[in-house]
Amino acid sequence: MKLIQGGITAAKGFKAAGEYIGIKNKRKDLAIVYSETGCIYAGAFTQNVVKAAPVIWDQKVLESGNKVHAIVVNSGNANAATGEKGFKDTEEMALTTAEAFDVQKEEVLVCSTGVIGVELPMAVIKEGIKKVAPKVSEKLESANNAAEAILTTDTASKTIAIQQNIGNVTVNIGGMGKGSGMIHPNMATMLGFITTDVNITQPMLQKALKKAIDTTFNMITVDGDTSTNDSVLVLASGLAGNALIDTEGEDYDKFFESLYEVCKYIAISIVKDGEGATKLLEVSLTGAGNFEDGKALAKSVLTSSLVKTAFFGEDANWGRIFCAMGYSGVKFDPSTVDIAVESIAGHVSMLKQGLPVKFSEAKAKEVLQENEIKILITMQEGSTAVTAWGCDLSYDYVKINGDYRS
Repeated sequence: MKLIQGGITAAKGFKAAGEYIGIKNKRKDLAIVYSETGCIYAGAFTQNVVKAAPVIWDQKVLESGNKVHAIVVNSGNANAATGEKGFKDTEEMALTTAEAFDVQKEEVLVCSTGVIGVELPMAVIKEGIKKVAPKVSEKLESANNAAEAILTTDTASKTIAIQQNIGNVTVNIGGMGKGSGMIHPNMATMLGFITTDVNITQPMLQKALKKAIDTTFNMITVDGDTSTNDSVLVLASGLAGNALIDTEGEDYDKFFESLYEVCKYIAISIVKDGEGATKLLEVSLTGAGNFEDGKALAKSVLTSSLVKTAFFGEDANWGRIFCAMGYSGVKFDPSTVDIAVESIAGHVSMLKQGLPVKFSEAKAKEVLQENEIKILITMQEGSTAVTAWGCDLSYDYVKINGDYRS
């Protein structure tokens, strides 16, 4: 397995484009991913009861079992809480894209991201789709343009491409994502798009995606808010020519390994780019009774406003970490818990067997001044280890979200 260039167009058969069409003030705001070959499709979506119209459309396409030729994405407007018109506008986006590529509307996925409760400017979007569709290409520049066009409050694009040898055949996987705030997925992330040329059945692709999501996108948090639009979509063209992956085995394991790395990279990139974030926090917890307990404990720590602000202030306040574990809803023996922090500046133990350990505040300050910090938690409830990622909470988070609509 190795990193390659190409992003969303790294896999055989995929083209992309991204342009400014006028939804937002200046930045690119419409992206299209296209494959002439009909693609196997797997997806995962928000568990928020309030689902945006495009999420419901994409779920129906998934349930239908249709192959997919294109994804159209607009940023700047979430098309959520827009009633019946929102559903009609989603269908019209799919239809306009389908007409541009001479495919069926049911073979087009639609995603939207941005402000909730505002109707889409459909005249602008329809003309924009007609403008962008002819520009799709497999070039790296086109992939980068598409990755930029899906962003909202993000400060940087999030792209990756990986090459893997499966059955002596070269298989490519590329991805792009967006997300910076309203991040607390219970399935996926804000928006994630992955393309691959692997030859695989839909059930096995869906299985691999779910497994990858459980330990990547579902293990990140920025602010504890689960979006109305969260979606991760995977398209597989099958053009690599490897033997069909229809069961678990060595080929499936190699594909999963690459898919996991793509998901993990995009997920961590989202946390690093958390609104106003200055530090990436990684909770590494060992000794949990089971995965769900470990996940609940880790995410309780990472969603605590007091924990997050302590790391922003570079204050080694381990009590906030211990407290957040205690209200996670998981039963455990506090007298068996160890807590430490670690970065490239060193390691500081702060709690041993549920009791405070004397440590150098100056050394702890050095550790916490780094941009990437690990929170190491050891328990004695079982043998499960989990890893989750989050970020600190700064003044800028309030500034960004206080005037988001303006």
